[in-house]
Amino acid sequence: MKEALLYEPLEDGRVICNLCPHRCKIRDGGKGVCQVRVNRGGRLYTLVYGRVIAKHLDPIEKKPFFHVLPGSLSYSIATVGCNFQCSFCQNWSISQFMRLYGEVPGKDLTPEGAVREALDSGASSIAYTYTEPTIFFEYAFDTSRLAREKGIINLFVTNGFITEEAVREIAPYLTAANVDLKAFRDETYRRIMKGSLSGVLNGIRAYRKHGVWVEITTLVVPGQNDSEEELREIAKFIKNLSPDIPWHISRFYPDYKMTDRMPTPIDTLVMAYEIGREEGLRYVYLGNVPGDPRESTYCPNCGSILIERWGFNILENNLRDGKCHSCGEKIAGIWLK
Repeated sequence: MKEALLYEPLEDGRVICNLCPHRCKIRDGGKGVCQVRVNRGGRLYTLVYGRVIAKHLDPIEKKPFFHVLPGSLSYSIATVGCNFQCSFCQNWSISQFMRLYGEVPGKDLTPEGAVREALDSGASSIAYTYTEPTIFFEYAFDTSRLAREKGIINLFVTNGFITEEAVREIAPYLTAANVDLKAFRDETYRRIMKGSLSGVLNGIRAYRKHGVWVEITTLVVPGQNDSEEELREIAKFIKNLSPDIPWHISRFYPDYKMTDRMPTPIDTLVMAYEIGREEGLRYVYLGNVPGDPRESTYCPNCGSILIERWGFNILENNLRDGKCHSCGEKIAGIWLK
């Protein structure tokens, strides 16, 4: 075990964890909502430091990041655990492992080892992904500092349920975050995710405030968050932050505890795409629909195709120093030199 960051001891032997908006008050011997932080004698410890349950070399487009180093590889790692309990989670077998089995599986991988493997693999980035990087914050923090020193950028693929204190701590080493904005109703967050909408919105704002590039993903779930009204509210929220934030609209497939509905109809995804464009978002994408032209990036000024995609593959990249090859429009993002 490693002593945790971002906690305060209380007078009665409990501790308060300030990593995410749950702000769990944990008694001696108890664990937080995430199940991977434990109070031992008035000190908070992380149970998952360096205990990697998954590691892969992925295209960065799989995260998905469409405006960060397109066509590059991302060394991707995770531990078990999550501070949400989404009933449609596609990685539930590892995110919910502690709740299901009460154990901490994984293989030991030090921050130094992770950075070395990333360098050896030819990756341009390390992505903390698959589960929720907020709950393995200490491991991500130490790894990201070493990675930055070696010229590797760091990425969070996250539910956004994080405190500003935690964002402030890691922001100097974190280049980008793709945040799942899963709904725009607090009732949905409390019932389905066991969190809060305000906590996620504040997390998104915190990443932006502290200079982290943000992309947002919404998994459109039939009967849950697929109304025109709710999708428009999401688009308006993003636009109010910045019209340059990419919005990934992703197709749902039944999984975990939510197998009672069909995959998202393509018409619903197209409706969401058109809503995003109507509300003034400059970069809107469809996900989990390989071959759809709305996977690609177009110049918001002249309409020229800039990055043509098929699934996670780049077919053509017409960016020139981060600008449109046709009209010279500057395209928001973090681009290859």
